[in-house]
Amino acid sequence: MYDLPPANAASQDNIEISVVIPCYNETDRLQKMLDEAIEYLNSKYPTSSSSSTTSTNPHNKKTYEILLVDDGSKDGTADYALELASKRYNLAPHQMRIVQFVENRGKGGAVTHGLQFIRGAYGIFADADGASRFQDLDKLLTAIHSKDNNEPETKPAVAIGSRAHMVNTDAVVKRSFIRNFLMYSLHALVYVFGIRTIKDTQCGFKLFNKAAIRAIFPKMHTEGWIFDVEILILAIRQEIPIDEIPISWHEVDGSKMVLARDSISMAVDLVVTRLAYILGVYGDKAKVSKKND
Repeated sequence: MYDLPPANAASQDNIEISVVIPCYNETDRLQKMLDEAIEYLNSKYPTSSSSSTTSTNPHNKKTYEILLVDDGSKDGTADYALELASKRYNLAPHQMRIVQFVENRGKGGAVTHGLQFIRGAYGIFADADGASRFQDLDKLLTAIHSKDNNEPETKPAVAIGSRAHMVNTDAVVKRSFIRNFLMYSLHALVYVFGIRTIKDTQCGFKLFNKAAIRAIFPKMHTEGWIFDVEILILAIRQEIPIDEIPISWHEVDGSKMVLARDSISMAVDLVVTRLAYILGVYGDKAKVSKKND
């Protein structure tokens, strides 16, 4: 609903972190997620608080933005989010921006589009269900700063949330047999197709600096559920460092995934995507220069 900066634009307005939230019919779950995220962001960037009256930061201190990508929702998610921004959170103008797709493209399409138009030095995508604890962003930022030496525009780096440490906890054990079976099957397939250093490819809490976004997302093809794997394939092929960070996570009702149908679709997409890179159908010719290492 607002004009977007060019996809290759430098970070703007002292924005350190851009939060991209892909949404599809999320009026029932979005407020809880935003409550936690904005409380954390306002505590970390207090100069970006609701008292601000412009989109710039007069004290030249770091701030944040939220970019919500409404993936063809039918329940008024975009209007609901804007109402929350102005009435509940009293955010500054343009601190929350909305991109609204006419038709549903898939979570991968929403995330890929949103991250290419952020204004911050770092961009994280976070699921609208609030399953990940937003305060764990601190862990991801610490990890990514150790890799890019606070040079987000020139030294590509990625930090991803991981639930792998929770395999034997109630959060996983108490899930249905079929959900766990499909989860382990997908992990096995991902391992077979070459991603063997990442234990949890599917966690919806991934952080990128600006240089990594430019190197990865213009080359993305997958718009469905398996897009996380393509992100990691592209990062690995370009030798972009990836830190996998344990985070807190809990199951949230209301998933948009149709278990059997989407699991089959994910498996097919994974095989097609991996073979496309192996056979050279998909390319990533613009390698990241080792001079940045």
